[in-house]
Amino acid sequence: MPHPNDPSLRSFIPVDPTSDFPIQNLPYGVFSSKDGLAPRVGVAIGDFVLDLWELEQDSRLGVGPLGIFAGPSLNPFMALGPKVWSQTRARISELLRHDHPELRDNDELRARALVPIRDAKLHLPIAVSGYTDFYSSKEHATNVGVMFRGKDNALQPNWLYMPIGYNGRASTVVVSGTKVRRPRGQLKPPNAEVPSFGPCKRLDFELEMGVVIGQPSAMGEMLDESRAEKMIFGFVLLNDWSARDIQQWEYVPLGPFQAKAFATSISPWIVTSEALEPFRVHGPEQDPVPLPYLQQTHPNNYDLTLDVSLRAAPVNEGQRICRTNFKYMYWSSVQQLVHHASSGCAMNVGDLLGSGTISGPEKSQRGSLLEISWNGTEPLDLPGGLKRTFLEDGDSLVMRGWCQGDGFRVGFGELEGTILPAE
Repeated sequence: MPHPNDPSLRSFIPVDPTSDFPIQNLPYGVFSSKDGLAPRVGVAIGDFVLDLWELEQDSRLGVGPLGIFAGPSLNPFMALGPKVWSQTRARISELLRHDHPELRDNDELRARALVPIRDAKLHLPIAVSGYTDFYSSKEHATNVGVMFRGKDNALQPNWLYMPIGYNGRASTVVVSGTKVRRPRGQLKPPNAEVPSFGPCKRLDFELEMGVVIGQPSAMGEMLDESRAEKMIFGFVLLNDWSARDIQQWEYVPLGPFQAKAFATSISPWIVTSEALEPFRVHGPEQDPVPLPYLQQTHPNNYDLTLDVSLRAAPVNEGQRICRTNFKYMYWSSVQQLVHHASSGCAMNVGDLLGSGTISGPEKSQRGSLLEISWNGTEPLDLPGGLKRTFLEDGDSLVMRGWCQGDGFRVGFGELEGTILPAE
């Protein structure tokens, strides 16, 4: 049987070459539809969702205990481990192949199992056990450091020795399409003697990738590169909304708190690590050489194009404001996970790790408005003569990401969020 990543594979369902969801992808998500059934697990293929619960009911998958795809999250399936993940993806690929009649020629099962994406409501795909956000783009960290500390002290002394991160809030991780209310907090502009409390005035986005952890590790246990790789189920697009003015006042000495706790948005489709395997690349050279526990032998970065569009509130169409690539990340997702567990921190099924803002070496590759507007000093020009330094109420952001194959792309769909006024 051909490997699911085989570029020659074709589905019996027509898939446009520019679609994010060819047979070489098969990302997992949770959806509900007009049939009134509760949220359940599906796979995206072209313009359809393949209902895995229907296939399971029809004895077409044979994965784990019956009902593994009937629930509102992927956590029970992820807990079955990498061997089952791979076997299941191979079986789904077989069922969708253009030359395999089992589903193709079964009109009744096709009618039940294939739901047009336009008729599906997409939900948060995992029950988020814990959320950690990293700070691992050298370009982003350097830009921010130059802004606030000057060119000679841009990177803090620890930055080149370990992936810097902080523990965020799992309770406010939301799926694409969820509107985000402008946060409130303590604000203290440089010219104010004392702080005040009110709506954030410098609301920003952060273009990130999210790592979905599919296997646990025990408290007190360290991970190596190989074990960490096997624990990563897949990836999502991630927007870690950021209240820059609240953060500026609160972050000393313990780092971000309320400035990041109000919302983190992720895309509804989880692209598996296996689907991204052909697009692995080596990351930037790491100098100084990391300590032994963080050293890598494999290419753990991905050639993954990332794109951000901003639609300002008074206009109907968005404008691209950033295009960068995940391959620029200095610290890889594997290194982040290894470091996270290195103290003995237990990792759980459903943990989510944010990569940190992804910026590249060019000005057009900056992954936040803080960088794009250079802390508000260089306003962004938008259609209709509008300008933005930070996000205003009614503004909408759309993030996209994809790996380009030969005649197909392995993509993530869209991650959209619109800003509502503070209450």
